[in-house]
Amino acid sequence: MVSTERLKGIETFVATADAGSFTAAAELLHLTSSAVSKSVARLEERLGTRLFERTTRRLALTDAGAAFYRTCVRVLTDLEEAEAVLAVQRSEPVGRLRLDLPATFGRLRVWPLVLQLMPQYPHLRPHVSFTDRFADLLDEGIDLAVRIGGPDHWPAAIGHRHLGHERLIFCASPDYLAHHGIPASPAELLQHDAVLYGKADGSSSPWLIAHDAGIVERRTMEGRIIAGHAEAQVAAVKAGCGIAQLATWLVRDEIRCGELVQILPMLTTVGLPLNLIWPVGRQLLPKVDAILQFLASELQIDAPDFPAHN
Repeated sequence: MVSTERLKGIETFVATADAGSFTAAAELLHLTSSAVSKSVARLEERLGTRLFERTTRRLALTDAGAAFYRTCVRVLTDLEEAEAVLAVQRSEPVGRLRLDLPATFGRLRVWPLVLQLMPQYPHLRPHVSFTDRFADLLDEGIDLAVRIGGPDHWPAAIGHRHLGHERLIFCASPDYLAHHGIPASPAELLQHDAVLYGKADGSSSPWLIAHDAGIVERRTMEGRIIAGHAEAQVAAVKAGCGIAQLATWLVRDEIRCGELVQILPMLTTVGLPLNLIWPVGRQLLPKVDAILQFLASELQIDAPDFPAHN
């Protein structure tokens, strides 16, 4: 059982940190400045550490205070959400929703879906980050995340829903193929200019060449262009700089409108898995469940119009 003593002073502490002074916090909480100051002092005494550096003009959080502040904000947010669900028992999603999305996939495929959902839920307030870093959902207070790649087995504290795998295809611009010819075999493919994805360590991702019996060869290429961003890769291929192996979700529109042409469809390979993940228990909140169900129904990246290699 959690002692109620641990909750004393938390709201006052957070309000003081947000406001930057005892006086401003007192106005927000409808208390006296003295009452706020004493509440924070009691909290510091109980914790055995200073939470603020006090100056004549402003309060500043200490390192310990900043860490404690982040935890307190999460606790108060969880309490607010729990009270809202229990008191109102409504199904309408409301409140702040923290989403973490892969940079390119999030911007191109997930963000338009989130915007599509917004008119339906006017009281939902998404806070969305776009990064290819695997953020810690529990530590960073994230309600729902989209992950491309990740572990085979997720921790017990994380709920997840598998939505399929990327499919990787070879493609080039019509102009490039008109000038250099269309490769008719894997051997001919390897003779062409390659547009590769560059990793942070200075290396580049290999091409995955599918063979019979389900064997996939990882072939290191000498790229004519190496770009450390997927959309930059697409731009280079559209500009006629060479052939690239790209995920179908990344070039779906370009393939359909003819800006890019798929090469050797029999070499299509399965790429990384796509998952929706969330802290266990958060799905019970209407705001999380609504967008989880919507994205799960809309985000399917096993595109049937790009055949897989058998």
